[in-house]
Amino acid sequence: MKEIENLRAEIDRIDASIVGLLKERMECVHRVGEIKQEEGSPLFVPERESAQREKLAALNNGVLPEAALLSIYRQIISCGYLLEGGLRVGYLGPEGTWSHQAALARFGESVQLRSYPSFDHVFAAAEREEIDYAVVPIENSTAGFVTQAMDLLMGSSCLRICAQCMQSIRNCLLGKIEPGKIRVIYSHPQVLGQCRQWLQQNYPNAEQISTSSTAAAARIARSDAERGAAALGSQLVAELYDLDVLQANVQDIATNTTRFAVIGKQSSHPTGKDRTTICFGVPHTAGTLADALMLFKEHDINIYCIDSRPSRHSSWEYLFSIDVDGHEEAEPLQSCLKDLRQRCPMVKVLGSYPEL
Repeated sequence: MKEIENLRAEIDRIDASIVGLLKERMECVHRVGEIKQEEGSPLFVPERESAQREKLAALNNGVLPEAALLSIYRQIISCGYLLEGGLRVGYLGPEGTWSHQAALARFGESVQLRSYPSFDHVFAAAEREEIDYAVVPIENSTAGFVTQAMDLLMGSSCLRICAQCMQSIRNCLLGKIEPGKIRVIYSHPQVLGQCRQWLQQNYPNAEQISTSSTAAAARIARSDAERGAAALGSQLVAELYDLDVLQANVQDIATNTTRFAVIGKQSSHPTGKDRTTICFGVPHTAGTLADALMLFKEHDINIYCIDSRPSRHSSWEYLFSIDVDGHEEAEPLQSCLKDLRQRCPMVKVLGSYPEL
C-alpha cells in the first residue's frame, strides 16, 4: 500500500511538471502567433506539423502507442491555434458526418468548426474567406474519387489542397426498427457505394436512397422508422440521433479509408515527402494521353492514381486528374510539370502538400 502511495505521489509530481511545461509551451506559441499576425503569415503550417510528427515518432522510439501520442499532441496543437488567434474550419455537415470527424481529427477541438450543407456551400465559404480552411472528402479506397469535390477544385481560381488526412471509415446499419422490417435504406451515395456488396447480400429488396449526408439519412431513419426506414452511418451519428446500431462494420472492405483534403488559399512548402494533385487535358488524338503519362516515367515520378471526367467545355473531351510523388516547387516534379505544360493545352496543379 505504501508503495502505491509513493507512486501516486510521483505521478502527481510528474503531472504538475507536464502542466508547467504545457504552460511554457503555450507562452511560446502565443508569441509565435503575435509574430505571424504582424507578418500576415498563416497559423496552420502543414509542413511544420509534418516535421513535428516525425520528431515525435523519433523521440517516442516506439515506446508509446503512436496513435495515442499523436492524438494527445493534436489537442495540444489545437489549443495553440486558439492562443495564436483561432482558426475557422468548415466541413460537409451536419454534425456527426465523416467530414466532421475528419475535421476534428485534423484540427482538434479548439478550433471553430462550421457545418455546411453541401460541397458548393463549403467551397464558397472558403473562397469568400468566411472560413480559413475546408475539410472535404476527395477519394475513398473503395469507391474512388469524390467527383463533386474534384470538379469544384478544378473550377476554383483560388483554392488548393494544402494538407490531407486519412479517416478510417467504419459504416454501421442504423435504425429504430427490427432489421427484418427494413424496406428502405438511406445514406450518402459514397457510403452506399462502400457497402454495395453487403447491401446486395443482406437487403437485396430494400430500396436505396441517396441523401446529402449520413446525418441527413439518420434523421430520416429516426422519423420514418415505422415506414421501414434505416440508414448507413457512423457510431457517432447513431449517438447524436438516438439510433440503434443494428449491425456494425458493414463496409465491403475492412480497410475502407477516405482521404480528406484540407482546402485553403495558401500553398505548402516542400518537406521532402510530398504529394501533388494535378489536373490536365490532352489533345483529342491517338497516343496523347500515353505521351503525357510517359513524362512522369521519364522523370522517375510515381503516379498513385488517375481519374477522368468530362471537360464540360466540349462534348466527349475529358480532363484527367492524377496524384503523384513530389512537390511542384522541387525536382524532379518541377521539371516534369514544365514538360507537361509544353505538351498539354491545360495543366493545373490542385495542390502540393505533405504526404503525412
